[in-house]
Amino acid sequence: MANWYLQNGKESDVVVSSRVRLSRNLNGFNFLNRCSKEKQEEILEKIKEIVPSLGYGLKFIKLDDLDEVTKLSLVEKNLISPEFTVKNKNVKAIIINDEENISIMLNEDDHIKIQVFSAGQELDNLMSLIVEIDEKLGEMVEYAYNKNFGYLTASPVDTGTGMKASVIVHLPALTLTGNLSKVLRIVNNFGLSIKGVYGEGSQNYGDLYQISNNQTIGITEKEIIANVKNITEKIIEQERTARKYLCKNELELRDIVYRAFGVLTFASKLGTEECRKLLSEVKIGVDLGILNEIDDGKVRKLELYTKPGNLQKYVGKTLDGYEREIKRAEIVKQIVK
Repeated sequence: MANWYLQNGKESDVVVSSRVRLSRNLNGFNFLNRCSKEKQEEILEKIKEIVPSLGYGLKFIKLDDLDEVTKLSLVEKNLISPEFTVKNKNVKAIIINDEENISIMLNEDDHIKIQVFSAGQELDNLMSLIVEIDEKLGEMVEYAYNKNFGYLTASPVDTGTGMKASVIVHLPALTLTGNLSKVLRIVNNFGLSIKGVYGEGSQNYGDLYQISNNQTIGITEKEIIANVKNITEKIIEQERTARKYLCKNELELRDIVYRAFGVLTFASKLGTEECRKLLSEVKIGVDLGILNEIDDGKVRKLELYTKPGNLQKYVGKTLDGYEREIKRAEIVKQIVK
């Protein structure tokens, strides 16, 4: 079976993916900003020893053992954060399985960041999985916990449950109809945050936005999941309404979609941002049944393998920027055909 980021899931015409993350620290060790290199190594060894007992096919990999292209490819899949790859005094490792739906960062800004992923809207299932992993891990190590504040974290905003639930949504119709700013205000008013995956406003090539909770203390894990789900359902409804409105002038929409598909499939070279924008317009065409030349699976492949890191992993060699533009156009043709 294909990895989760190559699959479609529930509500995947709008919801690209879901993630639930837990921040944890070990009792008896300082937070990383005051933790010596020797103690950080001790944390890694302590966790490494218990990885086989966790199950799920997890493997322990030191970050320094990965080449730069592999690190970039993991960032592009959202499996690790960009900050995690930055060279600093922290000694880091990742625990990951072959399906890549579980990724645990060690010594990012907290000792442990457990993450689970899925295509589409699957927050409830992801919560069940991450609680299971967290409980297994919590039986083998002692977490830093305070009965008044909950799980103690390096950043006060994560203290409490330590949970961050998020979904990435594709909102091209709200952008095209000029209604996106209203929706962004509504989300922020509900105490959640929404931000562009690739930047804000007109610079968010790809029309992808991440919705996530702000509050982690004074609220339960179930309430966090319910809040993000409720807002996501409203966003889905608004985006689908905007798509119906666009379909009233099908000729204009068809023109946008097929122009994008034409450039995408006939270009001799493609830049990263240009490709994202074109793929966004192609995706809405596929989701609305306007474009039948490719299916959802191919759109997923195009979205992944046109990103710089995964493009280089796909071809098996390191390329400079200009070479990537040429190879990106070739890969698009290969996948489409």
